[in-house]
Amino acid sequence: MPAASILSLLLCLATGSLLSNSELRVQEPQPLPQGFVPLFNGKNLEGWYGRPHLNPYEEATWEESKRMAERQKWNEDLAKHWSVEGDEIVNDGHGVFLTTEKEYGDMELWLEYKTVAKADSGIYLRCTPQVQIWDTTEEGGKWEIGAKEGSGSLWNNQKAGNRALVHADRPFGQWNRFRILMIGDRTSVWLNGHLVVDHVPLENYWDRSRPLMSKGAIQLQTHGGEIRFRNLYVRELTPELANAALQLRDGDGFQTLFNGRDLSGWVGAVDHYEVVNGAIRCKPGSGGNLFHEKEFADFILRFEFRLPPGGNNGLGIRAPLQGDVAYSGMELQILDNTAEKYANLKPYQYHGSIYGVQASHRGFLRPVGQWNFQEVVARGTHLTVNLNGTTILEAKLDEIEEPMDGRDHPGLLRKSGYLGFAGHHDPVEFRNIRVKPLP
Repeated sequence: MPAASILSLLLCLATGSLLSNSELRVQEPQPLPQGFVPLFNGKNLEGWYGRPHLNPYEEATWEESKRMAERQKWNEDLAKHWSVEGDEIVNDGHGVFLTTEKEYGDMELWLEYKTVAKADSGIYLRCTPQVQIWDTTEEGGKWEIGAKEGSGSLWNNQKAGNRALVHADRPFGQWNRFRILMIGDRTSVWLNGHLVVDHVPLENYWDRSRPLMSKGAIQLQTHGGEIRFRNLYVRELTPELANAALQLRDGDGFQTLFNGRDLSGWVGAVDHYEVVNGAIRCKPGSGGNLFHEKEFADFILRFEFRLPPGGNNGLGIRAPLQGDVAYSGMELQILDNTAEKYANLKPYQYHGSIYGVQASHRGFLRPVGQWNFQEVVARGTHLTVNLNGTTILEAKLDEIEEPMDGRDHPGLLRKSGYLGFAGHHDPVEFRNIRVKPLP
């Protein structure tokens, strides 16, 4: 994608201004936005099926014969409660949820809805509840559980985002527009042009011990009152655009650690690394620790990395210049988990894990050859790792009684040290390396 196009799209993602205010006429059907595809063909419900509020982990255990039998029942129910009137999808307030056949990961979703008094509905993302739609009036009877603040919140969240930042609902009888942006589990919601959820993780309602699934269907919920939908468009985000949008949230205080041209400011195994096409790359067959020359204590680190097939490296943090960084400091795994040669990894060896100490959640790396975005936040003894918009590790270092490998890790509680890469002979690449020291 040309750099100018990326910049234009990034500005749209950052500001929510894909259309000008004069074009945001939610009372009239909208033309197909550039880069989007329609989810509704304007004639029938092709591309959709019926599905209830159902735990996807439970469904994944079903035999295919059971899944098809259940889907037939759901579609029979769908036909009773969902219909098409002109360019509108209509539900009578009952029945299964309208569900996309296709599953989506990083995406931008537009839709318009119009509902009635006492209605309570929502948009499931990755089969997970939900972006909330309320009757927000006092007469609706749900002020005490959040309706007073307005629609658009991630109502089933327990930590953050379960109340809208601003009340932006239009009066009954008028169309409302959602713009929903998801990168990893990070979810932003605009309602009628107003930001109501700002980059908040959509929690995994089905199992809060796990991150949100990386992909899943979009579902239109039914819940006791007529609701109409129209102008449903989706744009799947490329890794390039998703990474750049995550980098765009750097804000103030970030320092660039790599100039994109040479290894100025880096020390250690400098001869074992090279700069290729604006990225630091470990030379094939070489390795060793490449550190930035400055020490850091508490920080937010953001960078992109790209793995070759079977690629193996590590991120050293709070490390001394000498010694095995996995023990003298901390090493966060950077690894192609999909390689056949790593089929028998220990849990603490998967990507994002604190090597030997604590395992990360799996399944959030992009395919080999694509650039990944990673953020590491170290605040005292609290460490988090976010991969492509999803938190895959959260550790309280002072509460770890025994590392998973049973070995001594004397550097685990170091308060400061060097940041860098621990090469293991594979041409793993790194770019856009930025750090924000924390007080």
